[in-house]
Amino acid sequence: MKFGIFYEHQLPRPWDERSEAELLRDALEQVELADSLGFEYLWEVEHHFLEEYSHSSAPELFLAACSQRTSQIRLGHGICLTAPQFNHPARVAERIATLDLLSGGRVEFGSGESSSEAELGGFGIPYERKRDAWLEGLEVSLRCLTETPFGGHEGEFVSMPARNVVPKPLQSPHPPLWVACSRHETIKLAAQKGIGALTFAFIDPEDAKGWVDDYRRIMATECVPVGRAVNPNLACVTPMMCHPDESTAMRMGLEGGNFFGYSLAHYYLFGEHQPGVTDVWQEFQNKRTEHGYDPEAALAQQGALAAKTASGDRQGLRGAVGTPEQIREFCRRYEEAGVDQLIFVMQAGKNRHEDIMESLHRFGTEVLPEFMERDLADADALAASWAPIIAAALARRPSDPEPVAGDYRIKAIPKQIVDAGLGDSFGVTQEMLDDAARAQAMGESSGQGGILD
Repeated sequence: MKFGIFYEHQLPRPWDERSEAELLRDALEQVELADSLGFEYLWEVEHHFLEEYSHSSAPELFLAACSQRTSQIRLGHGICLTAPQFNHPARVAERIATLDLLSGGRVEFGSGESSSEAELGGFGIPYERKRDAWLEGLEVSLRCLTETPFGGHEGEFVSMPARNVVPKPLQSPHPPLWVACSRHETIKLAAQKGIGALTFAFIDPEDAKGWVDDYRRIMATECVPVGRAVNPNLACVTPMMCHPDESTAMRMGLEGGNFFGYSLAHYYLFGEHQPGVTDVWQEFQNKRTEHGYDPEAALAQQGALAAKTASGDRQGLRGAVGTPEQIREFCRRYEEAGVDQLIFVMQAGKNRHEDIMESLHRFGTEVLPEFMERDLADADALAASWAPIIAAALARRPSDPEPVAGDYRIKAIPKQIVDAGLGDSFGVTQEMLDDAARAQAMGESSGQGGILD
């Protein structure tokens, strides 16, 4: 089992004009440390308008900065919103490929839909059509990454003529694909599409085993890959904070982890938000017992770790918040369940940068090495077990679209005007175009570079 770290760039109120810059600088330091310790994955979300919960609206920029401060860690879009109303598929492909080149081939291409009204409504995406929009955008982005040239597309959510989208990624045929999953049904969808499952649901290892089993079974029997390669991986997320004293670890991370859960539910479940006004952190302080959990009351709930822990008749997130030995045992249970990657949520609520750095270092030096050793030892056997399943899935994949007709041309706008016999109306002639071509070829200024300006 491999390990990753996950970022929402949470920023509870109050903040000032320096807060977001400090948040990003701290995150870069954390990522740099994680890379040096042997963490294999970094995951960065894309969210829009979700104040306090996530100030990560341009993940490609943060990941690009990380690419220049790290050498080994994989750079994961966890996720990129691929509905064309969010991001045009060609622009997604261009950004993915450029980041892959900048990082030396370390990109993981996670995609997703969003299900918050703040985002869907902000970009005009009907809730009932969001999955169709996600899939069409992903399919077109993958074609832009792999076709030379891209042959064009006429769809419900995006139309685009033939173009050669450059650059192409370093990884061939494209970076590994993932999809965000919050429910068991989405795990099945990931398997059907041959995509890695990023399970952004806080579940215990024993529950994860059922998801792993279903994922592998469906991959073996129903998978028709959406891409040109299959990525058979299932990842789980959990909060993490590590300290030799359990109570200290809980004080370091429990409140932040539970704000993560509360603020997520605020936007996705029960909240009513006034942009620029609603104070989600204060609501959490006022209502956290009512809506799920009081971290202070959990300090008495010590012992074996679980995804959630009770406080009276309420539950809240716990996860891998505890001592190195507790966390080691908790992680082993995920490993035994067949989970391929465990992703730690640490930058949450008002968790302190110093505590995150200390916990990363302690986990990376006291817990991580034994898992890295087992993962390396088991890698060949795991790949061999997946090989026939992947081969069968790729055999079910439909043929790629026919390439664009060989005589397709893109004409410059003045050339279109002349060829259509409209040159007199615009004051442009074929002779002018020929003169401009000769002058530019000779390195001379023809004075006609902006004929139609």
